[in-house]
Amino acid sequence: MTHKTKGIVLRTIKYGETSLVVTLFTELFGIQTYMVNGVRTSKKSGGKANYFQPAAILDLVVYHNELKTMQRIKEVRWAFIYTNIFSHVIKNSITLYMVELLHKCLKQPESNTDLFLFFEDALLQLDIADKTVTANFTLYISLHLAHFFGFRINDDYSETQNILDLQEGSFVSQRPTHPYFIEDEPAHLTSQLLKVMQPQELENFKLNQDIRRRLLLCYQDYYALHIQDFGKMKTLVTLHEVLS
Repeated sequence: MTHKTKGIVLRTIKYGETSLVVTLFTELFGIQTYMVNGVRTSKKSGGKANYFQPAAILDLVVYHNELKTMQRIKEVRWAFIYTNIFSHVIKNSITLYMVELLHKCLKQPESNTDLFLFFEDALLQLDIADKTVTANFTLYISLHLAHFFGFRINDDYSETQNILDLQEGSFVSQRPTHPYFIEDEPAHLTSQLLKVMQPQELENFKLNQDIRRRLLLCYQDYYALHIQDFGKMKTLVTLHEVLS
């Protein structure tokens, strides 16, 4: 049986001489893996391999069998063509970070329409974002993506509760006995960033690269504490280099 669904490309691996194994976050079925045959030949494929770039948003007709771990795609076309994300070095690096973060969090192939719509909109907003919004985008996505996986940080910051306990995901009044906490300016900034509901509001945050770097490393620790086998973000090193 075939189904129409949107999909966001998370990862593409070359297979054999002409094929790809593509991991997609689909609106209908959640994370899925697809075998795409014959798309890397120069003549017959018509450049179809270009569809499967990380973060590409696609309209798909797919074959779906819940008993199989590898699905197939019948038809594919662009759902949206970016203006900047594939060509702008900084935006592309941020996009790859976003895609890796989402991929690390998606453990089961189950539908999550709200998450799909949030992530799709975030990509569209990044594509048109100005310089300041772009620079702060990774902070926004890191904090707000956690909500969809059940461990969003509680924004209960106050003058007395001004230390963020990353294990508990809330602000506390005393330093925890473990090393996973944020205090001082980074804690206050995290509280302010948690209040951001739309990416355009990031325009109000005039941050330097050092504080962004420190926050992203802390947020990586936060995910590692709450997502099993999360590990380290491979794209974070490249992102720091591009943004420096």
